Amino acid sequence: MSKKKEEPVEENVKNQTTEDQESTETSEENASEASDEVSALKADLAELNDKYIRMYSEFDNYKRRTARERVEFLQSASRDLVVALLPVLDDFERAEKAVAASNDLEAFKEGLKLVHQKMKSVLSQNGLQAVESVGKEFDVDFHEAITKIPAPSEDLKGKVVDEVERGYLLKDKVIRFAKVVVGE
Repeated sequence: MSKKKEEPVEENVKNQTTEDQESTETSEENASEASDEVSALKADLAELNDKYIRMYSEFDNYKRRTARERVEFLQSASRDLVVALLPVLDDFERAEKAVAASNDLEAFKEGLKLVHQKMKSVLSQNGLQAVESVGKEFDVDFHEAITKIPAPSEDLKGKVVDEVERGYLLKDKVIRFAKVVVGE
């Protein structure tokens, strides 16, 4: 009777040993696969880190380049306007000499009008526009009210009665508000 009981125990031990060997082989395979995965993940991380560093440096270079280009653009825009205004300056200098040499007031007035027209023309070619105010509705986007006066007529209530200082737009953007008197 004891021999019969011992046989299953030996068989169980053999089965257990076989299972242990199989699980050891499986765990070794899992460890090998995990090691391969870790190596692959490390390689991916190194590649992504390299891409990040390159992208960051490209963006930094882009910021510097655009800042430099913006400064150069502003300088060239100012230069273009000054070059366009030089003939007007020349006209003013000629007018000064003409006034010193002559006492003809009518010729001086005519010369002053011509210089003024030339100045307005150069500025309008560079995008400057005067804001028309007198008789228009008061608009805070274009006007700055200095004072209010009783309106001379009913149709001028809430409208600009007088313009003290003209307002200007540069390429459709207000650069100076018109200083106006509003009727109430």
